[in-house]
Amino acid sequence: MSRPALNLAVELDGDGAHPAAWRRAAHSPDQLLTPRRVAQVAAVAENAGFTLITLDDGVLPPGAAPNPVGRIGAVERAAFVAASTSSIGIAPVVPLTYAEPFHVSSQLASLDHVSAGRAGWVVTEEDQPEAARAWGRPLVEGAEARARESRDGVEVARALWDSWEDDAVIRSVATSRYLDRERLHYIDFTGETYAVKGPAIVPRPPQGQAVVLGRPDQVPAAQLDVGLVGGHDLTSVTAAAAAAGTARVFAEVEVALDTPDATAAARVADLERHAPWPDRGRLRHIGSAEQLVALLGELSRHVDGVRLHPLVLDEDLAVLSRLVLPALSERRLVARPLPGTSLRTTLGLARPANRFAAGSLPEDAR
Repeated sequence: MSRPALNLAVELDGDGAHPAAWRRAAHSPDQLLTPRRVAQVAAVAENAGFTLITLDDGVLPPGAAPNPVGRIGAVERAAFVAASTSSIGIAPVVPLTYAEPFHVSSQLASLDHVSAGRAGWVVTEEDQPEAARAWGRPLVEGAEARARESRDGVEVARALWDSWEDDAVIRSVATSRYLDRERLHYIDFTGETYAVKGPAIVPRPPQGQAVVLGRPDQVPAAQLDVGLVGGHDLTSVTAAAAAAGTARVFAEVEVALDTPDATAAARVADLERHAPWPDRGRLRHIGSAEQLVALLGELSRHVDGVRLHPLVLDEDLAVLSRLVLPALSERRLVARPLPGTSLRTTLGLARPANRFAAGSLPEDAR
């Protein structure tokens, strides 16, 4: 399948990547969690031509006073956005450290149905002890244990998506048959800390499997469709991309852009008076739109996409829409996703065969 040289994703949680981004937002803090705000930002990203939006999430508040600390669940926001968009992919962040994989798989399958095949999933971890208390679960302590929960959770979710074959739903009113029970399957998963029988309670997603994104150092590359890689410079990003081992690789890039009212450096300095911009191990661009276009052009030689984390959404997203994406389009480095096209198709990923379907089983298991 043909695909553009570079797919662009953008993170739309909160007011931006900086903890104090709300201080430069174009709306009052009480408008952050309103439906109008959520739909408006998603519409800007879709109209600009982004491939994918991601929505960060976690059981703990996203910040500390005096910054806003409220957040609506990413899956709920994604479902709302799906109903008001037609072409852009939508990938909520859902950590698996404490969440029940059965419920996660059902939510994401439902999102893929609602969005007509545009759903993705960013797999992350809950690494704060307070998260265990919030969930009422025993603490999952240590990187190895958290990686185990992510690995097992993704395996369960993927198996549950396959537990309904594509033609399991019959809907025959004349015969009063609505499901073919022979095409529903137990997954019989047994891990180190839990077991899941199945099958799912939601039919197989339109994409077969929602697109799974994550860090290859937290989730095995074989379980990911898109690896998210970081690095403080191009050399580090290039090395991480080459070692990712996933079908597609996206670089993580934080951006602060010059605006008509202030330079990027001045905007960052203004916010730094209130709180530091945390170092999350990502490439960071602070400068003009033209310089960002050049950087993305260089990255296009090494990665399949870039996930952008704007400093302040209300300021940087406008510059990205007006100057950056049009310039990339003129250089034929990106292409706008088409309505009616699945996220997998846009990314050039094949629709996976169902592991339980007769034609997908090895001969000795048929």
